[in-house]
Amino acid sequence: MLYYAKNGSVRVGNSDMDYISFGCGNKVLIMLPGLGDGLSTVRGTALIFSIAYKIYAKKCTVYIFSRKNHLPQGYSTREMAKDQAEAMIALGISKANILGISQGGMVAQYLAIDYPDMVDKLILSVTSSRPNEITQDVVATWMEMATQGNYKDLMIDTAEKSYSEKYLKKYRLLYPLLGRIGKPKSFNRFLIQATACMQHNAYAKLDRIGCPTLVIGGDCDKIVGTAAASELAEKIRNSELLIYKGLGHAAYEEAKDFNERVLNFISEQSQNS
Repeated sequence: MLYYAKNGSVRVGNSDMDYISFGCGNKVLIMLPGLGDGLSTVRGTALIFSIAYKIYAKKCTVYIFSRKNHLPQGYSTREMAKDQAEAMIALGISKANILGISQGGMVAQYLAIDYPDMVDKLILSVTSSRPNEITQDVVATWMEMATQGNYKDLMIDTAEKSYSEKYLKKYRLLYPLLGRIGKPKSFNRFLIQATACMQHNAYAKLDRIGCPTLVIGGDCDKIVGTAAASELAEKIRNSELLIYKGLGHAAYEEAKDFNERVLNFISEQSQNS
């Protein structure tokens, strides 16, 4: 299959976890997605993602993990990290570069804090270390929409708060189609993960992260705020900070050099280690 794309599932405790993999490089890169994972897992998307992230395919073997399929009430980002470590062990991954995006970055923080020997380099993108008023207000609104089953407005509000105005001019043409495609049968998974976002607080433990870390943010982020990235970089001792000007929460999609920057960070640090 193209770029060695593969769909898989791994047993974690009393549940299983969907993942995809692609690429054939000797570096292992694990990508942890954001809160959107609560609406739809990565199941069956290996080919799509392998094409979208083909820049990694030659140098890396890439895994993208969803959270496990059966989430208990009160499931925290720290418990997500524990399950992620278990999934890695089950697949024979002893150490990897971790790219966490939004809520995935929250999980990645605890993975580096609690399982330091499993994390080679850490990339934290458009994420935060603790609750702030902006995130609380945004996620609370999304939870209310999810509780009402209002998928279309949830998708529109997510887009409006994530993308730049330049991007939205094109994206808004698709708004009439939203709500018809991709609506989950239940919003329970999303609500559990959203609650975990609201309660995530790893700030006091960030100084335990010792691996090389790249923190990426956007100076127009309307979801985690504009100070969250700087706060992370200030607390993580072996870190560097990259802020995209004019971009917000979707900087990882909109910035044309995002994946190249991540790949360079992984390669450069490896040469120096």
